[in-house]
Amino acid sequence: MEISDIRPDEYERALELWEASVRATHSFVTEADLDVFRPLVRASFPEIAQLAGLRGDDGLLIGFIGVADGNVEMLFLDPAYRGRGGGSLLLKHAFAHFAATSVDVNEQNPQAVRFYEHHGFRRVSRSSHDTTGKPYPILHLTL
Repeated sequence: MEISDIRPDEYERALELWEASVRATHSFVTEADLDVFRPLVRASFPEIAQLAGLRGDDGLLIGFIGVADGNVEMLFLDPAYRGRGGGSLLLKHAFAHFAATSVDVNEQNPQAVRFYEHHGFRRVSRSSHDTTGKPYPILHLTL
């Protein structure tokens, strides 16, 4: 696996990865939620200056991370590649190249919470709703 920039022609692949990952890890998200989030996520890719992709041995995009102002805004992997170290590679890249020091994570995604805590993040606060106003509690973590 290697990390490189994501090209604009790969945004649709990144969106597919986002959706597959959300379906695998966010059991609380409804189809209606996905319909709302999908265009927001797609529109965010060109706006995130610090965006990196994880590629499999064949060069295909299998995951990505996006950081803004030191906050990990998104880290998603193809579910078939979970547990193989790709998420850790992306996060270490974000530490080294994007100065990432914080992350907001859905409280209802305990695997993600454990992942970030394993990498040294600690809870500093909690919001009862996500940024779109949905009742999905968000944990605010920092190093």
